[in-house]
Amino acid sequence: METAIFAGGCFWCMVQPFDSQPGIDSVVSGFTGGHVENPTYEQVKAHTTGHTEAVKITFDPQIISYQQLVDIYWWQTDPTDAMGQFQDRGDNYRPVIFVNSPEQRRIAEASKRALAASERFSKPIVTTIEDAQPFYPAEAEHQRFYKNNPVVFAAQEAGGRADFIAEKWAKTPKVD
Repeated sequence: METAIFAGGCFWCMVQPFDSQPGIDSVVSGFTGGHVENPTYEQVKAHTTGHTEAVKITFDPQIISYQQLVDIYWWQTDPTDAMGQFQDRGDNYRPVIFVNSPEQRRIAEASKRALAASERFSKPIVTTIEDAQPFYPAEAEHQRFYKNNPVVFAAQEAGGRADFIAEKWAKTPKVD
């Protein structure tokens, strides 16, 4: 098994697209990239920890590749918005691909270059690619939020993400 860490706005919205794919063992909502050990949701939300909301994905690379995960990641985010995603604003919602190895970095950087070259977006691709740092799981109530709180989750999704995906990607791709 391998791990991948992606930040793309509210972590509630980043779980479902990965959770439904074959080869995914787990998708954990949490925090990374900051300077406080074991931060709470409230601390991160207050912008006092330097952390970003993210998901840590444990996957079987024999079933789903890291490249496929990066593709799914792009399809969920606005890679031209450096300080948040959709209605979620601030540094704790910034888009980041956190890499765990030189190979993950190579794949992520090549994918970012290809996305920029595609001219799908009229603005520059500003998603950063950074070395992975300690990952701290969020509290239990934030795990698998889309399944445990479907009404609140639907309201969160209505904040522009779904419309953006429909506009930019036509449909959310399914990994074969």
